[in-house]
Amino acid sequence: MSNIDFNITAEVRSDLGKGASRRLRHEGKVPAVIYGGDKEPVSLTLDHNDLYHHLENEAFYSHILNIDVAGSKEKAVLKDLQRHPAKPIILHADFMRVSEKDKLKMHVPLHFTNEELAPGVKIGGVVTHNITEVEVQCLPKDLPEFLEVDLSGLEIEQILHLTDIKLPKGVELVELLHGEEHNQAIAAIHKTRASKEAVEGAEGESE
Repeated sequence: MSNIDFNITAEVRSDLGKGASRRLRHEGKVPAVIYGGDKEPVSLTLDHNDLYHHLENEAFYSHILNIDVAGSKEKAVLKDLQRHPAKPIILHADFMRVSEKDKLKMHVPLHFTNEELAPGVKIGGVVTHNITEVEVQCLPKDLPEFLEVDLSGLEIEQILHLTDIKLPKGVELVELLHGEEHNQAIAAIHKTRASKEAVEGAEGESE
């Protein structure tokens, strides 16, 4: 968890339907909904530019958000987002309320580090990233913005798996809760012609 705070001001929306949503978008607003917890879903209206600005920060997608709903403070996470297929326009947003006592499931990005230090890269191998995000389960206070994957020890043709990710305290990988057979590959270094020649050259010198 970082110290970033995301604060969103929302208005309660009573005018529902496609026509109403279209009018809101023309006014620079985004229709949204907040649901979950022990409360009823509430239809909201958000400022488009404000939300768009927040969405430029990767942390926004895996962070506990502070939403002011007509003066009532809510803690929530972004669960779904609809974007226009061709224009930089947000069409709709779904937020889910969170409770400090209940675990939640969220997708968080993987940050691959020290690629250039990997022995496999130094001899010309190429890193492939099999997945770029994972689903975690944890209490809201333990939610990480991202998980770091250190590639500095990766040799040629070596593969890293989900179990190689160092998890913060209180954080579990949802995929691994289903059993060992779900231990997916997340990254690897593969041979290229250059790396093959480098390996053969090194072997020749050692003979």
